[in-house]
Amino acid sequence: MIILSCNNISFSYGTDIILGNVSFRLLQGEKAGLVGVNGAGKSTLFRIITGQLRPDSGEIFLSRDLRVGYLEQSSGLESDKTIWDEMLVTFSPLISAENRLKQLEAGMAAEKDENRLGSMMREYDALLERFSREGGYEYNSRIRGVLKGLGFDESQFGLRIRSLSGGQKTRLALARLLLEEPDILLLDEPTNHLDITATEWLEDFLKNYRKSLIVISHDRYFLDTVTTKTIELENHRCTTYERNYTGYAEQKAREREIQQKHYELQQREIARMEAFIERQRQWNRERNIIAAESRQKAIDRMEKTEAPSRLPGSINIRLQSSRSSGNDVLSVKGLSRSFPGKELFRDINFEVKKSEKVFIIGPNGCGKSTLLKILTGKLLQDSGSFKYGHNVILGYYDQELEELDEASTVLEEVWNDNDRLTHTEIRNVLAQFLFTGDDVYKTVGVLSGGEKSRVALAKLMLSGANLLLLDEPTNHLDINSREALEEALLSYDGTIIAVSHDRYFMRKLASRVIEMSNGGIEDYRGGYSFYLEHRRIPSAEGAEGRDRAATASKLEHLESKEDRARKRKLKKMLAECEDEINRAEARLAAISEEMSREDALSDHVLLAALHDEQTGLESRLEELYRQWTELASSTGSATDP
Repeated sequence: MIILSCNNISFSYGTDIILGNVSFRLLQGEKAGLVGVNGAGKSTLFRIITGQLRPDSGEIFLSRDLRVGYLEQSSGLESDKTIWDEMLVTFSPLISAENRLKQLEAGMAAEKDENRLGSMMREYDALLERFSREGGYEYNSRIRGVLKGLGFDESQFGLRIRSLSGGQKTRLALARLLLEEPDILLLDEPTNHLDITATEWLEDFLKNYRKSLIVISHDRYFLDTVTTKTIELENHRCTTYERNYTGYAEQKAREREIQQKHYELQQREIARMEAFIERQRQWNRERNIIAAESRQKAIDRMEKTEAPSRLPGSINIRLQSSRSSGNDVLSVKGLSRSFPGKELFRDINFEVKKSEKVFIIGPNGCGKSTLLKILTGKLLQDSGSFKYGHNVILGYYDQELEELDEASTVLEEVWNDNDRLTHTEIRNVLAQFLFTGDDVYKTVGVLSGGEKSRVALAKLMLSGANLLLLDEPTNHLDINSREALEEALLSYDGTIIAVSHDRYFMRKLASRVIEMSNGGIEDYRGGYSFYLEHRRIPSAEGAEGRDRAATASKLEHLESKEDRARKRKLKKMLAECEDEINRAEARLAAISEEMSREDALSDHVLLAALHDEQTGLESRLEELYRQWTELASSTGSATDP
C-alpha cells in the first residue's frame, strides 16, 4: 500500500532551482535512502513533506491519520527535564493508565458495595488488557534499551538535558523519535554523532522497524545495511532505484554506460547516413536525390538517444608528499591523558611504519581526537612520550575545523599558507575543490560544514606532508567527495593515521586498526574486515561471534570468486559481440561506398544485391546491439566496439 506519494514537486529559492518535478512513492514498510550531493535539495524535500515548506508546484499525498516523525540534521532536544523523565513523556498515556490501575486496585480493596465493585472490576479488566496490549509492561525496558543503544550509560539517565553537549542532545532527539514509533521516520544524517557501536545498534533497530523509513545519509555502509530502495536527487530531478546504495551505484553506472554507448552508436549511424546523403547530392541525379531524401527522412524519423546528463561536480584532490620519510614514522610510549574526573587513556604504546594506513576507532569520549591533538602538539599529555622519525612532515585535518580563520576569505585562507604560489595558481587549486568565480571571496565564517571541509582539504593537499593525521575527514563531505578523497588517499605515497566512524571508508583504506577502549588499546594488524573477524566480542558469545564472522567471510570470498568467473565469461562474449558489430559496421560503410559509385548506379542487379546485403546487415546490427546491451548490463562494463 502506498502511504506517501510526491508528485511533480518543484521548489526554488529566488532564481535558484532546487527541485524540479520530483516524484516518488513510498510503500508501507519500505526503507529508502535519499541520496545526492550537498545542496541537491534532500533536506528541503523533507521539510516539504513535513509541511515546513510549501512547494512552488506539485502535491504531497499522505495516508490518512499517518504519523510522520522527523529528525532534522543536528537538531537537539531542549528540555529542563532529566534524560529519563523526558523519555517518559513519550509514554504519557501508558503512565496515566498505570496510575489509574493503581487507583482501581486500592479502590477495589476497600470497596464494600458489590455493584460499585463490579463496575470497578470491569473497568480494571478492560484497562489492564489495553495496558498490556500497548506495551505497558515494557516501556521502562524499551527506554533503557534505546538510551543504552545510542550511547548513554545508566549513570547519565538522571542528568538534566540542558547540561548536555549538542551531540548528546541530538542523540536524545533520535532516541525519543525511535520510542514514539511514527508510521514514517524521516531521518536526516542520524549517524552524525554516533560512534561505530551506536551506529551498529541503530542499524539493527531500523532493520527490524516494522514501519516505513526515509533516511538521508552519506554513510554508505549504513545505507547498504538498512535500506532496500534508493531515491536519488540529481540536477534538480529524482530517480528511484529498487536497490540499496551499492546496488544503486552499480545500476546507475551501468545505465549511464549503456546510454552513452547507445548515443555513440546512434551518432555514428547518423554520421554514416549523412555522409551517404552528401555523396548522393553531389551526384545530383534524380535517383540520387530520391535516395538522399529517403535517408534524410529516415534520420528525421529516428528516435534520438540523448547523451547522459552531466554529473554533479566533484572535488579533484591529489595528495603527494614533498619528500620521503624514514621507515620509522612515529613511536608512542606510555602515553596517558586525563581530564578532571575522567581518565581518557593510560600507558598507550604503539609504533607506525612508513606507508601504513592506521585507523583509530573506539566509542565517543574515549580520547581518539585528544590523542591526535597530543600528537600535533595542540595538547599536552599527562605522562609518556612520542617521537617522529627522520624527515617526517606532518599534515593535520581537524574535525572541528578550528584551524580555519573564519574572518579570512577562502582565497586568503589557502594563500596565507602557500604564498609561494601565484594568484592564478591558488584560484586553479580552489577550482579543483569547487570554489569558482566569486565563491573564493566568501569569508570562511559563512561557509557550510562541507565547504569548510573542502577548504581544509585544499590546504592539506598543498602541504606536501608525508604523514597525515586525519580526524573524521569524511564528516561533512557528500558521497561524491568522500569517494574522491578515498581515491586520493589510496594513491597517496605517505603514511596515514586517521580517526573515523565511516566503516565504508575504513574498509577501503585501512591496513591496520587500533581500537581504544577501557583506557587502553587493542592493535589489529590488518584491514577493517580483519578487525571485524578478530575483534574482542564481550561475553560467552565471543567465540561464536568470531566463528560467524569467519564463516561469513569465507562465504563472501566464494561468492566473489564465482562472480568473477561468471563476469570473465560474459566479458568474453561481450568482446566477441563488439568485434562482430565492428565488422558489420565496416561492411555497411563499404556497401554505401559501392552503391554510390557511378558504375553501380547503372547496374540494377548489383544494386539489388548490395541493397539486400545492406538490409540483412542492418537487421543483424539491431540484434547485435540488443545482445551488447544485455551483456554490458550483466558485466557492469563495456568497451567501444
